[in-house]
Amino acid sequence: MAPNSLHTDILDNLTTAILMVEPDLSISYLNSSAEALLKVSGSRVLGESIANLFTEQSDEERSSLLENIYASSAFTKRETQLLLPSGHTITVDCAVTPIFERGKSGDAKQTSMVIELQPLDRLLRISRDEGILSTQQNYQALIRGLAHEIKNPLGGLRGAAQLLAKELPNESLVDYTNIIIEEADRLSNLVNSMLGSHNLLELQPLNIHEVLERVRTLIVAETAGQLTIARDYDPSIPELIGDKERLIQAVLNIVRNAMQALLEQSNTENPSITLKTRTLRQFTIGSHRHRLVCRVEITDNGPGIPDELIETLFLPMVSGRADGTGLGLSISQSIINHHKGLIECTSKPGCTTFSIYIPLQESPLEQET
Repeated sequence: MAPNSLHTDILDNLTTAILMVEPDLSISYLNSSAEALLKVSGSRVLGESIANLFTEQSDEERSSLLENIYASSAFTKRETQLLLPSGHTITVDCAVTPIFERGKSGDAKQTSMVIELQPLDRLLRISRDEGILSTQQNYQALIRGLAHEIKNPLGGLRGAAQLLAKELPNESLVDYTNIIIEEADRLSNLVNSMLGSHNLLELQPLNIHEVLERVRTLIVAETAGQLTIARDYDPSIPELIGDKERLIQAVLNIVRNAMQALLEQSNTENPSITLKTRTLRQFTIGSHRHRLVCRVEITDNGPGIPDELIETLFLPMVSGRADGTGLGLSISQSIINHHKGLIECTSKPGCTTFSIYIPLQESPLEQET
């Protein structure tokens, strides 16, 4: 039983995806939002089984969405992941409502079911992005406080060691004061690295591909042909306002991490890194919606990042390598944050992608001194 024209006009203007299926689970109607969400054409799927539209990615112990639909009972399922025929995965809240009509005898007969799919991917991503930004800001504030408390006594310690060196009766003892001075300097440099640059951004119009090509040239020189660096650029991306040298540093930290992961794993066949650029319209970063955003994807075919590191990847002093400092990605995130952007990461064995989002046609408004 498909809705009449009046109901169709109303349903097509809803942001919620609405589907109607017959008792045999064939599709009798889907609105415009459902077509967009499921990436299908309504005219082509009418009459097909709903099982052809999606399958659920869930634990076997939990009853599947389709099983509940087959049971023809009302239910709601939260944050379920659906795999589409196109290979894309979406996260939705799903509500199923059977529709009954009473016959002349008064008996209720089920005529169809209404399925509502509320997309959550964008909301979940916005919530995750806000969490990343908030965590980054909190850690930066913590580090600034710790840096102040550490550098003050370090300065006194270094000065005292220098004075002590002048008063020593035996020059052979100067080696010990030199160790104190060198270690104080090393700790001071480490704190400065954690804080990042104190200079304001040197803003200028720039082409993001100039940044990527500079990074590519440096990595090619370092690896001497040991891995492939592919490019998939969108030449139509307009110039952005940013600090070229800082952006080079941010991208180089990420690409160099990927390079090291690939070269340390000798079992990776045809090690490669892909640099990809695209534009996104009406894109939300944190809580701010931007008209146009540049997305840079850095993808490698290495071993992937362990799940336990993903959530803390951009925090200072967190590293998956024994000889890593854990500062590179934190500094990169901080630089992109200063450009009002964000870095995200997705990873599985054989495919790790760092996505950098930077607003276009906007200048960074807040700069830390």
